[in-house]
Amino acid sequence: MAALKGSLSDAAHQALDSWLIALSALNGVARHTITAYRSDVAGYLYFLTKHQGKSPSTKALAQVRLQDLRAWMAYERGRGLSARSLARALSAVKGFTAWLAERHAFDAGTVLSARAPKFRPKLPRPLSPEGAINVLGSVKDQALHDWVGFRDTAVVTLLYGCGLRISEALSLTGADHPLPDVLRIKGKGGKSRMVPVLPAAQDAIALYVTACPYALTPTGALFRGTRGGALNSRLIALVMEKTRAQLGLPATATPHALRHSFATHLLAAGGDLRAIQELLGHASLSTTQFYTAVDSARLMQAYQSAHPRAKG
Repeated sequence: MAALKGSLSDAAHQALDSWLIALSALNGVARHTITAYRSDVAGYLYFLTKHQGKSPSTKALAQVRLQDLRAWMAYERGRGLSARSLARALSAVKGFTAWLAERHAFDAGTVLSARAPKFRPKLPRPLSPEGAINVLGSVKDQALHDWVGFRDTAVVTLLYGCGLRISEALSLTGADHPLPDVLRIKGKGGKSRMVPVLPAAQDAIALYVTACPYALTPTGALFRGTRGGALNSRLIALVMEKTRAQLGLPATATPHALRHSFATHLLAAGGDLRAIQELLGHASLSTTQFYTAVDSARLMQAYQSAHPRAKG
């Protein structure tokens, strides 16, 4: 929730809740996105409450001026919100206003025409192919028990070998073992995709399951913590911290960097961008296209360091 506090009317709360329910039910928007949108739009409504002296009605929201939007954005920037986060917040406000306008027949053009602050998107920071392989071979060194080392190796092999998000890997259940050649993954927004499974990933899972001291059930988590409960993603992050320290890798070598590495290395090897989009479960090709920028940046770096003309 935004730092600014205020009192919203029941009508404002109801409108926000109804919009979020529609996003979740009809558009399949992911839960964490819903949470972020709720905070963004509530912050906007709280600002308007103070800015206009009362909780905004539907009529007041229909009459929001460009000056009001600019004042809200200036406030958010003033309290330290990044340009990227403000762009997301404005996108949420636009979506909410457009939804409201459709139901109450008003023109949302003023809000929809507002421009988000410019920012330079952060490029993914993948590991080198050698770095990724070294990580897969070294995570087991951080474990106090052999079966935990097998478990951690299996998880990171799924991240790098199949391009899974950490949440997707940890959502696997006992019913997913043994891993098939093609695995159905439910990703963001409940959308499913088919992901080929490398033999190395199948072998890593099989080794872990054989060593795991806890009985796996079809509905229980595949990856278990040392006390038998579902494995917490934070533990994999800690393993990666220790592994990158051991290997001298940068702080950007996180579990998610293994997913970035999967995509970048496929692209560098001639993989089709559309196919990589499907494998990653990206809703938009523009998200996947960030990896082309990474590949181009690496190519330029290699050119500048090796080409005689560039050095000279």
